[in-house]
Amino acid sequence: MRRLQERLLGHRWYTAANASSGSEIWVLGLCYKVSADTGNEALSAQAYEEFLLDFTSRVWITYRKAGFESLGQTKLTSDVGWGCMLRSGQMLLAQALVCHDLGRSWRRDPGQPCSREYLQILQSFGDSESCPFSIHNLLEAGSPFGLAAGSWLGPYALCRTLEALAKADKNQSQKIGGERALPFAVYVVSGEAEGERGGAPVLCVEDVASLCSKWGEPTEEWSPLLLLVPLVLGLDKVNPRYLPSLRATFTFPQSLGIAGGKPGASTYLVGVQDDQAIYLDPHETQQVVPVTPDNLEVDTGSYHCSVARRLPLDSIDPSLAIGFYCRDRGEFDDLCARSSELARQSNGAPMFTVAEKSAPPKAADSSKLDMEESVPKESSSEDDWQML
Repeated sequence: MRRLQERLLGHRWYTAANASSGSEIWVLGLCYKVSADTGNEALSAQAYEEFLLDFTSRVWITYRKAGFESLGQTKLTSDVGWGCMLRSGQMLLAQALVCHDLGRSWRRDPGQPCSREYLQILQSFGDSESCPFSIHNLLEAGSPFGLAAGSWLGPYALCRTLEALAKADKNQSQKIGGERALPFAVYVVSGEAEGERGGAPVLCVEDVASLCSKWGEPTEEWSPLLLLVPLVLGLDKVNPRYLPSLRATFTFPQSLGIAGGKPGASTYLVGVQDDQAIYLDPHETQQVVPVTPDNLEVDTGSYHCSVARRLPLDSIDPSLAIGFYCRDRGEFDDLCARSSELARQSNGAPMFTVAEKSAPPKAADSSKLDMEESVPKESSSEDDWQML
């Protein structure tokens, strides 16, 4: 039924033939030049194979059943039907861990024994409370934001959940004197009133610098960083003005992709070609596969997808979260420079902006007046989303 729906909605998968219809495929900051020129068949085929190897090496996390540890008092033993945004968030987080521990150039080789570092990443997303980034622990960390087993959540709550999970992990490691499961700080870029007033959120360099300097050990000057940007880019669909900027984020070397995707059915967007987004779909129900770093011969095939699906970028849900990973201060400064340039090229419609310092808070008694004055008496339907 899912694949029938994909056919009806126009969602397709890549083959060497249809991938060559465009000139470039961008996957999490890497470019694959697939050309339709008749003189470059061999080069296009090689680029396609490299793209496919990259895509199939991304960690794919889906619905699970049969071996799924029950979720607290709910007694639920599967996340089928409600856990897709959590699974998308897990995939984005897994990509950050892969970049941190294995490097962006890492590729999976099914013919070779698994590395311990790779298996440790997969184990951390297992479906039990003992696994630090399991759905079980995500639900616990996200309870202040309304997360509950059996209910769906939005990208903003997902970002705050990952932030809370990182803080809890740091506090626990300091308390018991052990290593942190999450080896980087998490910063959420949001606008006024915790992101509820719309408008372009601001990435504050001063706030990030303070977080990363405090997060690291005393001998470290700067902690690695997972930066999350939850956005609402329209009402029923993404405002077309934001599509060029959205597409451009996949070209950033710090790109972790986007948690979002189809309306009401979250996916993990990892790449783009022309006006098509390439994604990993968590809506595949698989059995739980126990993974431990000691079993180097374990079959991890269910954590990797060989089918690269795509959908029109302008058809994705306007509520989404963009992720970036910065290993050090230099990569963060480069991200800020790229983001500032992207905002300058946005024709007055930036997705988010960069500022050195935080803006001073407005007086509480004037906030209502400020909001009333900021809303135009008449607005076009194209700009109505800014009133969210």
